[in-house]
Amino acid sequence: MSNCNKLGIGLAGFGTVGSGVWNTIEKNGELISDRTANGVSLRITKILVRDPAKTRATTSAVPTEILTTDWRELVNDPSVDIVVELIGGTTDAFEIIAAALLAKKPVVTGNKALLAERGIELFAISRKMETPIFFEAAIAGGIPIVKIVQDSFVGNRIHSFTGIINGTSNYILEQMTLRGIDYTTALGEAQALGYAEADPALDVNGWDAAHKAILLATLAYGFPIDPKNIHVSGIEQVRPTDIKFAKSLGYVIKLLAIVREHESGSVELRIQPSFISQKHILASVHGVFNAVSVNADAAGESLFYGRGAGQGPTASSVVADLVEAARDLAHATRHRGFLPYRETGNLVPIAETTTAYYVRFDVTDRPGTIAEIATVLAKHAIGISGTHSPVNPDNPDAEFLDMVFLLHSCPFGKLTAALTEIESLNCVNSTPVVFRIENLG
Repeated sequence: MSNCNKLGIGLAGFGTVGSGVWNTIEKNGELISDRTANGVSLRITKILVRDPAKTRATTSAVPTEILTTDWRELVNDPSVDIVVELIGGTTDAFEIIAAALLAKKPVVTGNKALLAERGIELFAISRKMETPIFFEAAIAGGIPIVKIVQDSFVGNRIHSFTGIINGTSNYILEQMTLRGIDYTTALGEAQALGYAEADPALDVNGWDAAHKAILLATLAYGFPIDPKNIHVSGIEQVRPTDIKFAKSLGYVIKLLAIVREHESGSVELRIQPSFISQKHILASVHGVFNAVSVNADAAGESLFYGRGAGQGPTASSVVADLVEAARDLAHATRHRGFLPYRETGNLVPIAETTTAYYVRFDVTDRPGTIAEIATVLAKHAIGISGTHSPVNPDNPDAEFLDMVFLLHSCPFGKLTAALTEIESLNCVNSTPVVFRIENLG
């Protein structure tokens, strides 16, 4: 390690966030030094890039001699004390982080997919080498939710997290709600504005939020979670019809992450578009903003709100972790970035989770259709609170239409069994679309 007051940073990845980290350190380096007990000076001494000749939007010129295309050169550089991984993915990023930990160099990363899918391996290396991984930037952008859970709520039993933790989906749903546009149009606009990637799959299919929720659950409940064991659905099937119907009932549709500990100690974890009351505070989370509501036994209900992505907010979290890593190098008395306290734990099977539901059926309009569907639901002891068949004013005599059923609370497994049977009816033309109706209090 170099002089503990002057720490060299190896930056693996120099895209939007990496450039933001450079700009933040250049702009606020003196302020950071003034605010830290030891006057820590952070200096980026090596940067991993794909193309050294590429022009980048930085506030000051980047010396070409610190650029490299070989991650091994970055990790092994003696001037690098802390490694920041910002390249994404789960292959090269894994190798970089593992090599840095084995070299006893603390790691800062924003790679939620890697930590959710291969974190068990990396945290094992972290424990063995007594070298921390910090990952504030992996969850909710500029909201310091990791430090809140690890530090501020260390004396609390956390009952639940309820969050909007993907800004792209939130923006798309809001535009559909405000302007009555369809999903494809809203997605295209989000891409044009840079809120969605050219390949938006992880944002819109729910898995970006799922990776973040897995990390939150692991922090709070202390055991590793296999992504294969959680229920994830995205916003691709949301239609203007659903938005209008939700509004008429006093709801809005949001992509929610639900993490909840049951009395048994098992943890419920699911991601899905949900109806929530227009009066609930999460209904007021607009645009690309994120919000996480935390319910803890001592602290009670707390809400954390802010920008969930973007250069500035994410870079802010990375730099905060760099300062934390610098303090750890100086004192080696703080937390190791992740503290699992249980080797195993149990997830609540998705079939056992219970809510009310909104179900949309694509049906052939003929006498007896409602009765056929209702008969199957009754057979499975699922109550109906209402039905609706919106008429298309442009084609009032259409043979095919959407039929909506509002269903009382029941286990999801019971609903799934009923819907499988309903889907085989001659009057039903495709797989029913299900949204949960959440009672968030």
